[in-house]
Amino acid sequence: MHRRSIEPNRLASYLSVAVLPVLLAMQGCGHGAPPAQTGGREPAPTATIASTPPTAVFGQTAPPFEQPPVLAGVPDIAALADKVKPTVVNITTSSAAPAQQMENPFDFFFGPNGPGQGQMPHFQGPMPGQPQMERRAMGTGFIVDPAGYVVTNAHVVEDADKVSVKLSDDRTFTATVVGRDERLDIALLKLEGAKDLPAAVLGNSDALRVGEYVVAVGNPFGLGHTVTMGIVSAKDRTIGAGPYDDFIQTDASINPGNSGGPLFDLRGEVVGINTAIHAEAQGIGFAIPINEVRDALQQLRATGHVARGKLGLVFQPMSDEIAKAMGMDRPYGALVSEVEPGGPAAKAGIQPGDLITKVNNDTVAQGNELARLVARNAPGSTVTITYRRGGQEHTTTATLAQLESDDKGIEKGQPSTPGAKPTMGFGLSMTQAQGGGVLVTDVSGPAASKVQPRDVIVAIDGKPVSSPSEVVTALSRASAAKRPALARIKRGDHVLFVAIDTTS
Repeated sequence: MHRRSIEPNRLASYLSVAVLPVLLAMQGCGHGAPPAQTGGREPAPTATIASTPPTAVFGQTAPPFEQPPVLAGVPDIAALADKVKPTVVNITTSSAAPAQQMENPFDFFFGPNGPGQGQMPHFQGPMPGQPQMERRAMGTGFIVDPAGYVVTNAHVVEDADKVSVKLSDDRTFTATVVGRDERLDIALLKLEGAKDLPAAVLGNSDALRVGEYVVAVGNPFGLGHTVTMGIVSAKDRTIGAGPYDDFIQTDASINPGNSGGPLFDLRGEVVGINTAIHAEAQGIGFAIPINEVRDALQQLRATGHVARGKLGLVFQPMSDEIAKAMGMDRPYGALVSEVEPGGPAAKAGIQPGDLITKVNNDTVAQGNELARLVARNAPGSTVTITYRRGGQEHTTTATLAQLESDDKGIEKGQPSTPGAKPTMGFGLSMTQAQGGGVLVTDVSGPAASKVQPRDVIVAIDGKPVSSPSEVVTALSRASAAKRPALARIKRGDHVLFVAIDTTS
């Protein structure tokens, strides 16, 4: 976890700023106490707060405006914060952890090495026989139902033995985890004994525009109900966080502890759930679009888990090279690389090499959208699939199975036939593979950027190949047409398409 560091020579100023209000408060909090006598003098009058105008120092007696003006075109974030902050909660979790996993509390101020290379004490691990210690973590959530239902990130409450939720009015509730969905990284909590709570309104994340103002409210570093403002920097971001990557990028300040908190639009509606930060950059945070979690939240409340439909295929995003090899002017859609035998896609007639362009009426503009569009449908539902094959558009229907696991059990690359001699062509050294296909034993030249040794080539431009000579013939045909060749290969446990350059 990224920790904020404060330079040692600035610590004194931080502490002095913190202590000064305490001293001032001690001097001015003598309500009901007898005045102190000092050397027979009259006691000093007790300071009071009155509504009299301030003493003029350089002639000013009143501010220009009794109330700050709301300027045209400038959002009133103060009014927005007043409305939405009561719906945001601070979450604290605790769990048992070995002592060596506990963080040094001085790291917050000095960093892990401390001033002067490790002068501050650190927890180095448990002593013999030392019991486990309690590990505490912080996060944020927001109320979605007055009965006390709270949404947060799944990773906020992961492995938690106890979950405590604090409201903006300082009331604290014990919470139980109703359900978690790790694929979307969301969790639903229920506050014990809570009722008549202010609930957030869920907005429409699809309507967000890049450049639009957004406001984040959260619990960064334990500083509860912190309000930050920024804009939507980008949409549809893929950051490698899971199968349903589709994040809102924002420069509203998000830090450790903000996880699970709401991202509001200027209507005060929740449009995202703050969930990730860029480890090496400032002003780059990511939120889950609220439209992606609506159905999942309903399922979590009803059953404690989320059931998703499965089409039964493996796909890959398109690239410029693959699009060119397929005779397309630009890349779009999801390219089917494998079809599960007997699965919904196979029963619907979908084959490897098909390019899926729509699910129902939703366009698959990028390959990674296919998983989300399919998963929005429940198991047993029927979806319409539009796909491209051989330059022609086709439509079929598929009845979805239930998504259980990502395990596929794909056959690995097979060894070459004993005694086979390598054949060279287009920078590829190849032999016939046992069980079918052509095994690549070595590669050089332009093909090295796409093909690796031990890859098994199973098809070129949609036609199966079983010998090195068939691969050379297919690559020569593509070379004569002055285009890349689309090769379907097995690589370990995966099957994928690559575009082999035949023009160099």
